[in-house]
Amino acid sequence: MAASMALGELWQASNYFLAQIEPAILALAALAVGVIAPWVLSAISCAYSAVEEKGIQRVLLNLFFHACRKIPGVSGYILREQNKVIDKLNSSTKSKRSRWISELPKSGLGNGVLDWLNSERQKDMKWEGKCSGTVYIGGTDAEQHFSLLNEAYALFAHTNPLHADVFPSIAKFEAEVVAMTASMLGSKELDGQVCGNMTSGGTESILMAVKSTRDYMRATKGITKPEMIIPVSAHSAYNKAAQYFQIKLKIAPVTSNLQADVSSIKRLINKNTIMIVGSAPGFPHGVVDPIEELGALAINKRVCFHVDLCLGGFVLPFARKLGYSIPPFDFSVPGVTSISIDVHKYGLAPKGTSVVLYRNHEIRRVCSLSDSKDLVSSHFHFPFPFHWSQHQFVAVTDWSGGLYISPSMAGSRPGALIAGAWAALASLGEEGYLKITKSLMEASKKLRDGIQEIPGLYVLGDPAMTVIAFGSNDCDIFRVNDAMSSKGWSLNALQKPSSVHFCVTLQHVDAIDKLLEDLRCAVKEVKENQSDMEEGMAPIYGAAGKMPDRGIIGDILIAYMDNTC
Repeated sequence: MAASMALGELWQASNYFLAQIEPAILALAALAVGVIAPWVLSAISCAYSAVEEKGIQRVLLNLFFHACRKIPGVSGYILREQNKVIDKLNSSTKSKRSRWISELPKSGLGNGVLDWLNSERQKDMKWEGKCSGTVYIGGTDAEQHFSLLNEAYALFAHTNPLHADVFPSIAKFEAEVVAMTASMLGSKELDGQVCGNMTSGGTESILMAVKSTRDYMRATKGITKPEMIIPVSAHSAYNKAAQYFQIKLKIAPVTSNLQADVSSIKRLINKNTIMIVGSAPGFPHGVVDPIEELGALAINKRVCFHVDLCLGGFVLPFARKLGYSIPPFDFSVPGVTSISIDVHKYGLAPKGTSVVLYRNHEIRRVCSLSDSKDLVSSHFHFPFPFHWSQHQFVAVTDWSGGLYISPSMAGSRPGALIAGAWAALASLGEEGYLKITKSLMEASKKLRDGIQEIPGLYVLGDPAMTVIAFGSNDCDIFRVNDAMSSKGWSLNALQKPSSVHFCVTLQHVDAIDKLLEDLRCAVKEVKENQSDMEEGMAPIYGAAGKMPDRGIIGDILIAYMDNTC
């Protein structure tokens, strides 16, 4: 009773107060609240999302750096320093542009272009046996294998799988490459349900898997604000996919052994999560994530799970057959819904060939509920029936140019690359890949053991196959990398933590002793010349790793890319 009387008195007081105010002022005040309130709520929502995604410390740092850039004189200084770094990055590229064609020649060069091509090729780095990764074909059979791929390419250089009615051979080759690849990764245990397509590389395979998953989860769970969770060690292609497909990206830390932290990933999952990601192995450190644990988490939380096998897909299955201790990584793991695997790496196919695989057809193209099977161990409950949806495919039915269907990002695709990939797989066969894997694993162990014997160097994590990352506890590892560059080697610089890695290919099987010899010399040179840091890329890599304002680093990378094209 007392509460009711108090509310009545408050209502009367409010009416009396408002009666003293001009109606026009009240109307303006209501309009202002109507305009400002949504803006304020939107700002609060954006701030909350930023803090949730990046953490309060990162958000405050970004605001601080943004404010600093507005200070007179500061932005000019930053721009000048950025330009110095960009000029240094561009110097090696520009110095090789001795002859630069910017418009069509008045008269065609005819077969003279071959001389031109050979001349320009001489300016490339001498990559044979000295580049981390990059070229995967090598050894005594390299010339024969290159010739095989070139001949296969020449036979089908005119083909395009977009015209399947004209070139049914290419459609057949693609289907067989997908089937052969899937057979290595557990498709036999799934009654042939695994399906997929060829793409131009690992990035496109990942893009297709993410896009298909986004659409699948929208159709089956009604998720319209999709989120994806990746470990910090996952490939940057996921960042690209998040930008392209409007997916919120959440990044989880790794454990002390550089594996994806399952507990952290679990904490980040919410009602909008469409997928989690694991790598086998990850590009930076060659470490295989805990795929079984992540698969179990995916089933428990009813989300999709993509495994990045771009690097390991043509090594781990054969290493396992050879008796190496390889943790589970493929469709044999419950919860794995899609896989990306590069054929142009250890599959020894032509550059520009990869495969994206799905556990079954439903994630690539949702079908009717009556025809569907549960995606993974019945861990999805669908609140409404399936409908026909394109997901990975794009089908256009009302175009004036006719009916159109495309399976991936590209429309026209080079059928010659598909034929080359088929030729690589069919020519080598299981015995060929087992032999190759044996030599790769032995060379990688030799490199790992040799690095650990060099005073001051240590191997990061527990690499499962051919990527060996290492750092130093008593000298600048980026200067060691520069010293190796001066000896003709090309290693990959890493950050967080500062380190470098070397990816062993068939090019390096007989070069490990020389690599270790030069690495010992490089470490010795750096230790004896600790003060000289002006030359090479070490100052840039060192500064980039320590600079808290990642926006500046991003500006430099974008400016560099913009200047090279």
